[in-house]
Amino acid sequence: MSHAGYVLGLADDALITAQRLGEWCSRAPEMEEDIALANIALDQLGVARMLLTYAGELEGKGRTEDDLAYLRSEQDFRNVRMVELDNGDFAVTMAKLLFLSVYQRLLYDWSIGVGDERLAAVAAKARKESAYHVDHSSRWVVRLGDGTEESHRRMQAAVDLVWPYTHQLFALDPDVRALDVAGVVVDPSTLRPAWLEAIDAVLTEATLTKPPVTEEAQGGRGVHTEALAKLLADMQVLHRAHPGARW
Repeated sequence: MSHAGYVLGLADDALITAQRLGEWCSRAPEMEEDIALANIALDQLGVARMLLTYAGELEGKGRTEDDLAYLRSEQDFRNVRMVELDNGDFAVTMAKLLFLSVYQRLLYDWSIGVGDERLAAVAAKARKESAYHVDHSSRWVVRLGDGTEESHRRMQAAVDLVWPYTHQLFALDPDVRALDVAGVVVDPSTLRPAWLEAIDAVLTEATLTKPPVTEEAQGGRGVHTEALAKLLADMQVLHRAHPGARW
């Protein structure tokens, strides 16, 4: 994975997460949560825009953030499969948000001060937002996990469903490891111990059982589920139907 591919992967994680969270508008379990998820989606979108712009510059093909968001096909997206999964019920969305936001918070924290100053600047801004995302999702996971018998059952089922997809967050990539050794970027594979410690604390408080270690899903970034194609069809339809249109 090149330097541009690394940045693009982080951008796509945020972009697809924003799209999925935006689908909760008018559908969240309470009005305040409707607003909260919309704001988190906007936070993710803001980071995605900065990273997509930077990825386009690193790529050197003249592609803008809009080109990368709207004119790439499914196989060209670099997001992890976890973020593209259907929202499911509210518990599934909270499990996805918790696992991703803890990962993002650690990655942004560790990226400050690395050799890539542009990425470090984005991380410095995004870390404040990701800390809120961790707090928000943690509270919901605890509330549901340590709530009624039904909410506990559904929250445990959500954790069990999403857990196997978390392995891809920390997949070892030799090219990224080389960039890490060179002090350019942070290798996500090094974040797993700290991530597990943070997740364990939330699951314990929520009286939830951490799923057993499972075989890692096959394929790295760029290998997707059917859910992504459907998501992109909705996200890209207006831009593709009216190329070059401006408000």
